[in-house]
Amino acid sequence: MLTEKLTAPGVFDVEQIRKDFPILHQTVNGKPLIYLDNAATSQKPLAVINTITDYYERYNSNIHRGAHHLAQLATEAYENARKTIAEHINASTKEVNFVRGTTEAVNLVASTYGRKFVKAGDEIIISALEHHSNIVPWQMLCEEKGAALKVIPINEGGEILFDEYLKLLSPKTKIVSIAYVSNALGTINPVKQVITEAHKVGAVVFIDAAQALPHQKVDVKELDCDFLGFSGHKVFAATGIGILYGREILLDTMPPYMGGGEMIKSVTFEKTTYNELPYKFEAGTPHIEGGIALGAAINYINAIGLDNISAYEHQLLEYGTKKLLEIEGLRIVGTAANKSSVLSFLINGIHPYDLGVLLNQQGIAIRTGHHCCQPLMDRFGIEGTCRASLAFYNTFDEIDQLAKAINKAVTILK
Repeated sequence: MLTEKLTAPGVFDVEQIRKDFPILHQTVNGKPLIYLDNAATSQKPLAVINTITDYYERYNSNIHRGAHHLAQLATEAYENARKTIAEHINASTKEVNFVRGTTEAVNLVASTYGRKFVKAGDEIIISALEHHSNIVPWQMLCEEKGAALKVIPINEGGEILFDEYLKLLSPKTKIVSIAYVSNALGTINPVKQVITEAHKVGAVVFIDAAQALPHQKVDVKELDCDFLGFSGHKVFAATGIGILYGREILLDTMPPYMGGGEMIKSVTFEKTTYNELPYKFEAGTPHIEGGIALGAAINYINAIGLDNISAYEHQLLEYGTKKLLEIEGLRIVGTAANKSSVLSFLINGIHPYDLGVLLNQQGIAIRTGHHCCQPLMDRFGIEGTCRASLAFYNTFDEIDQLAKAINKAVTILK
């Protein structure tokens, strides 16, 4: 069986992998921790934790501007991390900009490319699946410019209606911004096709890959996207660090996002000359250890193998779907044919928060609420869901324990 192959020692040994994550080996309320909130943030392997510790113990220094030994070590580590990340997504280092996360990546593009090229009467397209971070910046831009925000509708399974998307596209379309993977439902969007059709009308495309990078290979050249953002803390690295990828030709046309140190070549009171890419968009002292740790996290998942990760997580998803649907009164919200490892669900007559509290008492961490996707919840006529989101360090036994805990909570709440 595929499961036996994936979990065999030397191929995909989940118990060995779990040893790399110290936080998983604790109890909560007297029960072993079962962490199923990976779409909110992932846990960190020792390779990342030790990288951060090593930075502060051995070569903590500001980068780029120092001639001394520690500054040289820090600069080399930071720029090597940029190179690692660029190779991982098949980009050049000039196209890889360190930001605080996907939210800042979206805002940067909206505030620079958007402000420069979007005019009154133009249109921006997003989908009904989007996180607030991929809605609000475009709303703000549209309000400022007198542009229109168009929304691709979805079906009952949580899949975009591609024919409706095609109808929305027109010469007025300047930007299409869409999530690769829905954080709330796990839907994997057909982003390559979305990009191809957008380019036919001359629009540029931003891909929110925050929920894709931890689970599958992402190749910006193969996708042919114009911009792409992701967050370090979703991909087993630190919080407060992320990446904006942009085509070099587009980044060159964009004005700086912030002014200050590093993003300049020279400053006088009469005129400032801006730095070359990627430093043009990296004003001020960056999150140095976060950038270095992100490189370590990318190396870690590549050592395991993203194909192995994707295959194992798909099995977890299929098994979890089967186990949850055996629970009386439970329905899964988001049943796309192509899904990532997210199980969003409701139980008749039970508020998601109440269930989340009782699961926590049994040591199980899930997320409840609207998952920063209020318009999506409105589409289904619900306030929110319970969401169990899986990572490659989760196990089939943990899913069994989740199902058992849900059944126990239901007897209490009903």
